[in-house]
Amino acid sequence: MGNPGAEFEHSRHNSGADTIALLARRHGSTLKLDRRARALTAGVRIGGRAVTLAFPQTYYNDSGFAVVTLAKRHDLLDDASRIVIVHDELDLPIGRIKVKVGGGLAGNNGLRSIKAHLHTDGFARVRIGVGKPPGKQQGADHVLRRPGKREREELDVTIEEAADAVELLVVEGPEAAMTRFNQRD
Repeated sequence: MGNPGAEFEHSRHNSGADTIALLARRHGSTLKLDRRARALTAGVRIGGRAVTLAFPQTYYNDSGFAVVTLAKRHDLLDDASRIVIVHDELDLPIGRIKVKVGGGLAGNNGLRSIKAHLHTDGFARVRIGVGKPPGKQQGADHVLRRPGKREREELDVTIEEAADAVELLVVEGPEAAMTRFNQRD
């Protein structure tokens, strides 16, 4: 997930979108606009499996529109666990990722939109830590800003790991991904 437009590129909120773009590059593809799905998409193969990568071009809080369109197209409505949502997470420090399937939304309006459109929270998630905002800064202000140089470097490494987590989810399943990525300090 992320927000479309140059002003949001490489912001903390677009960590998920940056991960999807990285996955497309790793697998020899580029994201192209799919107007019907309202998303940038790329078809790739990961571990021999066909995967559609997507970055909704709706705003973050309306991601469910694009997700449900793609879920219908790829016959995933009956098994939402095959949908992987990659998103930023205020409750995790920079440099951490966590993988989970289902569960609470932690106040994330993008996840709320996806759950409302899919009628389930049973999708997989790769959560990318962007840390809590400093001082009295609001969460929205924090995630919509681009990080400083040191934090950007940490976030870039975390995005690489998030891409690794997506690949492991696809190839070996959520248990393997959770075992590998959720036990880290």
